[in-house]
Amino acid sequence: MVLGIGVLVAAPAAVERLPVEASTIDAAELLSRLQSSTATPYSGYAQAVGGVLLPVTDGLGGLPDLLGDTTSLRAWYRGPDSWRVDTVRLAGERDLYRTPTRLWKWDYEQNTAVLTPAPEPSLRLPREADLLPPELGQRLLSEATPDEVTRLPTRRIAGRDAPGLQLVPNEPQSTITEVDVWADPDSGLPLRVDVLGAGATRPIVSTAFLDFSSAIPDADTVRFVPPPGTDVQLQDGLDIASFADRIDTTGLPTSLSGLDLQSRDAQGSVGIYGRGVTELVAVPLPRRAAGGLVDQLRAAPGAVVTGSSVAVSIGPLGVLVTGPTADRRRYLLSGTVTAETLATAAQQLGGAT
Repeated sequence: MVLGIGVLVAAPAAVERLPVEASTIDAAELLSRLQSSTATPYSGYAQAVGGVLLPVTDGLGGLPDLLGDTTSLRAWYRGPDSWRVDTVRLAGERDLYRTPTRLWKWDYEQNTAVLTPAPEPSLRLPREADLLPPELGQRLLSEATPDEVTRLPTRRIAGRDAPGLQLVPNEPQSTITEVDVWADPDSGLPLRVDVLGAGATRPIVSTAFLDFSSAIPDADTVRFVPPPGTDVQLQDGLDIASFADRIDTTGLPTSLSGLDLQSRDAQGSVGIYGRGVTELVAVPLPRRAAGGLVDQLRAAPGAVVTGSSVAVSIGPLGVLVTGPTADRRRYLLSGTVTAETLATAAQQLGGAT
């Protein structure tokens, strides 16, 4: 038994050391295939490792786990509206099942199943499934242009010879120094993603498949039926981000700190500025949530309190809650941008630090 476990652990590392066949695909073509791979079916087992620890636990969903933990994921992906992702833990697992009309969240330990009607809100907090290499790689390189990427040497990822791409942001506001992606050469599907930040000695986030298949998963595998005795709950899908997007405000400026506002639903009040790996999000906070979030940030290591505002930098991620504006509104500013960029944005919103 011990020998068998040792072989399973050693096998991926041994395969990684085998010689790889260099790829002749150029950076522009590989980027094009990657950006067109969002509907490509696959299944596999991946591990993601965060390189920084976020010291805020309430009100920000699963961000602490995503940034500070090792996350093991098993995925079956038939298409954008038909997939399943299991987050595997020692004591059990948490599963997500997506269908065209609903999203199931199944917690084995708690014996609960939460049903959220689809489609989901356009703005939501991150979750474990976002750390899968295809999800992270496609999102980070979705707005990259051919002149922004260069080829990296081929590496063997999950038994496949995967050519690499490197994106180096050219926005001075960014705290991300580079994004390295290795992809399946035929489909362009990302198999490994490393995100590096200024001053970091290791990737902020590194996620890679240890086992991978391009076969279409069976439909029964991604179908969920609550087991007998399960506590089934209905949820509207709103978290602090999507709830804030429904707040009626007078609107946000078309740019903040030199970053342009992205196009979004005219009914939304959350502003997403910048592009790709350089993004700044401005969230108008519900008054009942603002005070608690300020208290959490004040207690965080390295918190910078200026007047009635508070800011924290966690690796490449900056978080700032502004002081009250003229209409007594506070904003949560967050993103992969510098502290100076956040401070300037706060001043432009009227909640000066």
